Amino acid sequence: MIPRHLDTLLLVVDEGSFDAAASRLGVSPSAVSQRIKALESDVGRVVVRRGTPVGVTEAGEVLVQAARRMRLLEQETEDRLRRRISERPVTVGVNADSLGTWFRPVLRTIAERGGISLRLTVEDEQHSLEMLRRGDCMGVVTASADPVSGCEVEPLGVLRYWPVGSPALAEQLGTGNTDDTDGTDGTAGWGSLPLLIIGEHDRMTDDILDLHGITPDPGRRVSRIPSFEGLNDAVVAGLGWTVVPVPSASAFVDAGTMVRLSDDVHEVPLYWQRWRLESDTLEALTDAIHAAAAVGLG
Repeated sequence: MIPRHLDTLLLVVDEGSFDAAASRLGVSPSAVSQRIKALESDVGRVVVRRGTPVGVTEAGEVLVQAARRMRLLEQETEDRLRRRISERPVTVGVNADSLGTWFRPVLRTIAERGGISLRLTVEDEQHSLEMLRRGDCMGVVTASADPVSGCEVEPLGVLRYWPVGSPALAEQLGTGNTDDTDGTDGTAGWGSLPLLIIGEHDRMTDDILDLHGITPDPGRRVSRIPSFEGLNDAVVAGLGWTVVPVPSASAFVDAGTMVRLSDDVHEVPLYWQRWRLESDTLEALTDAIHAAAAVGLG
């Protein structure tokens, strides 16, 4: 395999198309296509799925991981040889709730260290491992303790959530009405209340209802707010109820703009999964993540 071909594959994946990769490389799209075909000929397998955006096959995932490892090691080697600080992009997957709460000090620590550029991808903690398998990230914050091949897993702590709504929504639910699903006492049952989710994979709210034996009303209004801050604003505005991390929810509850809908505390154990690779950059990031988790997680 020619390193130039691996670099080209990485650009095609990161940019999402042959044309965009060609623009970055300063060559024609046909030249990019020829390099990918040459790479596929070398490994004897198809590595790229043509489409919009471009995807990779299982063999392509292995090559993308290898290419990212090679790029990181090359950059660190250059640093040592030239005794200079360079920009070293580190791709990390993290869920929105973590990024909005306990993970924030990581950004300051990396900034103070210098020489590292972060590329964060926001994904649900239950599904971030897929990014690690594809080679899209060097490490992810995940709810899974099962290691991806070639990676190591380290526990971080537990992120706790409260089910919350606006004062008006809590009044609509009614005191002691958490187990009512048909609204026979004149208030809307919890399963019928308008719901807020941060993404399509968000199931924590249904887990709360399951604890009370409540079946969600299929006709309930569901709003998707793909932003941590936006979700909090939507709760305060009365658009619906959801679960919010305690480090954030407690301030709103103390201010009276959010109300806990029950005494439930939903717990999500979090783990740091990263490539099994000797790298000063990854070690620095790992140390920063553990330091932040020790303060912000239970």
